This record gives sequence, structure tokens and C-alpha cells, in this order.
Amino acid sequence: MSETQGFDPQTLGTVNASAAFNRLAGFEVVAAGNGEATIQMAWRDDFTQYSGHLHAGLIAALLDTASGFAAATLAGSVTASRFSMNCLKPATGHHFVAKGKTLRAGRRQVFARAELYAADERGELSLVATGEVVLVPTGEPPRKADGS
Repeated sequence: MSETQGFDPQTLGTVNASAAFNRLAGFEVVAAGNGEATIQMAWRDDFTQYSGHLHAGLIAALLDTASGFAAATLAGSVTASRFSMNCLKPATGHHFVAKGKTLRAGRRQVFARAELYAADERGELSLVATGEVVLVPTGEPPRKADGS
């Protein structure tokens, strides 16, 4: 496990608010702690690709962010060094829930994965994508909501 202090849920909320892309996309930290994190994003027509499904770029961003936030609960500030994803089916729904989990947190590398679910109007979840990330702890302090 990393010697760096991990981020608590409130700090992750602040980190999330400091990221312009996350604010633009409407990412919300739902839960975080003990090597896991859950974020969500509401459906938006302006984030679709040509067939009307959620764009793969947003799918990747949700998976990457959930994985990174999960890792940050153990390792503090991290940055991705390798990322891969699998789109299992077209992503459409009322909103999306990304659940990240840390697999192993070392001093030099953190391994994490995430699953992205599409939720219908009743809140029933359907798995639409998975991702795996290798992250590197940076040792940087968390950013404030104003980006500093």
C-alpha cells in the first residue's frame, strides 16, 4: 500500500469540482472510500455519437475517473499511465453510474478497474462497459474547487 495518505470523500468532491471537464460533463461523486468510488452522470443528448448512444469518449472518461477516484482514496493524487476499455453494448439510459475499485495500491503503481452501468427511469442498472487503469501516484496535494 502507498505511504501517501488517501483522499476522503469530501476531498474527492473538491477534486471533482476543480476539474473543468468533470463540471462540464456533470460528474457527481456519489460514494468514495476504502479503495472504491462511485460517480454518476445524467444522460445528455449533446454527449451522443452519430447513432444516438453515449460517445465512447464519455464512456472512457467515466471509467477513468471512477478508477482514479477509487485509487485516490488509498494513494492520494494519481495520474493514469495506461488505460483500456471494453464497450459491451450501446450506452443509453436515464443516467450512468461508474463504479471504480482499486485492485492493488503500490508505491509506484496503482491498479484499478471500473464498470459503467446505464440506469433506466426506474433506476435498474445494465452493464455497458468496463475499463482497467494503471495509475501512478504523483504526491501532489489535492486541488481546490477553484482549480488552484
